[in-house]
Amino acid sequence: MITTQPANFADSFPDLGKLAGLDVGTKTIGLATCDPGWSFAGPAETVRRTKFTTDLAALRAFVERESIVGLVIGLPLNLDGSDSSQTQSVRAFARNLLVLALPILLWDERWSTQAVERAMIAADVSRAKRAAAVDKLAAAHILQGAIDALANLAGPE
Repeated sequence: MITTQPANFADSFPDLGKLAGLDVGTKTIGLATCDPGWSFAGPAETVRRTKFTTDLAALRAFVERESIVGLVIGLPLNLDGSDSSQTQSVRAFARNLLVLALPILLWDERWSTQAVERAMIAADVSRAKRAAAVDKLAAAHILQGAIDALANLAGPE
């Protein structure tokens, strides 16, 4: 199942569990995970993209190693909310990941990379270190936004 609706995604889980966030680029895939209670997300790793079968094998190994129960994939919409060529590429990538048999939430990521870049610049992180970390940090930013929205579905405790 692929959805853009957090409520539909949440309904896919009888129990909570670790989610993975993906920032899918043309050259790399940034990966992040969250705790099983969906409270906080953190960066995990960056996968260098080659061909889809190799990318899928790396993602499958990550999913199994981390006991992932669902995927949140950043959807790079245009600023006006419309699709771009990159949006279509990410949607196709998500459809190909259905072989992992995990629910997939496509999450608006319009400002994720810029937000992460600004935070790293403000923290005086060198350009080289920013380049090495931006994809997995953007994945964490995407995942945190999604789990915050999912937490809001439950309402105050």
